[in-house]
Amino acid sequence: MSSNTSKVSRAAALASVQALISGLQLHLASANLTLGNTAFTTPALVQVLKGLADALAALITARANAKDALANLSAKSAEVNPVIGELTKLLGAMFAGATQTLADFGIAPPKVRKPLSVEQLAARKAKAAATRAARGTKSAKAKAAITGNVTGVEIVPVTAPAAAAPAQTASNASNAPTGASK
Repeated sequence: MSSNTSKVSRAAALASVQALISGLQLHLASANLTLGNTAFTTPALVQVLKGLADALAALITARANAKDALANLSAKSAEVNPVIGELTKLLGAMFAGATQTLADFGIAPPKVRKPLSVEQLAARKAKAAATRAARGTKSAKAKAAITGNVTGVEIVPVTAPAAAAPAQTASNASNAPTGASK
């Protein structure tokens, strides 16, 4: 089940409230109106509506200022973040051994690598050897030692493109093996 109500923007709501205010002042300047269980004079009702209009205008202005502030922050961050990164690297290199000095700058000391155990080193070496064997890679000396002579090959220059192989006909295609046997 769908609803036919649409969301009204704040600017449209502000325009609507301002139109209500001007309409009340123009056509019902001295009227007494009862809305719900409350009686309002036109000036009192206009004050209530002006309060809402002022709040909407303040919100619209604040949102526009917030968007401007976010755009300014984004531009400044894009400009300054690379400088901060380089400064952090420089300070980390200058005071690598002085953790307290790095802490004064608000920089965490670099983490010390945990050395690999003998089992982990052996596993790394075995994995590297298995990868080389699987890929068939060899060292430069092993590749240089491989030589071969090619005999019985005659080199013929190609002057015209080779003729295309004849297309397989439908009768030949039906006799072709399917690859599955029973």
